[in-house]
Amino acid sequence: MRVLVSACLLGIYCRYDGGEKEKEGLLEKLREHEIVPFCPEIYGGLATPREPAEILHGRVVAKSGTDVTEQYRKGAKETVRLAKMLGCDCAVLQDRSPSCGRGMIHNGNFDGGLIPGDGVAARALLEAGIPVYSASEVLSAGRIPQP
Repeated sequence: MRVLVSACLLGIYCRYDGGEKEKEGLLEKLREHEIVPFCPEIYGGLATPREPAEILHGRVVAKSGTDVTEQYRKGAKETVRLAKMLGCDCAVLQDRSPSCGRGMIHNGNFDGGLIPGDGVAARALLEAGIPVYSASEVLSAGRIPQP
């Protein structure tokens, strides 16, 4: 399978804080697949590092209060375009992210709390018919669930 993967999970320094979020064992689980790294925030025109952001009332808002929804939407649109262009079968994304979160995301209060929901890029991929899995889901299952 060809798998779209959040670049930060692969050790690429593209997170909001300029870091990475490499998940031990994830690359091993993906070894037999073709990996396509991506970062929707960068595709949306945001810099690295950048202010942390969370979804609040349907908008993506940086910690300072700046609305960055349009950058996140642009990044999501480009992510879907990339996935379709390269024929990705599914995506493995960073947990809890306002772009990539699948199933649970931060609550918008910047207090570490979580709520049910999907990030902007995860939702766009799902709406485009591309299965999306969180990194923790893949690690706990020991493999990518078959789409």
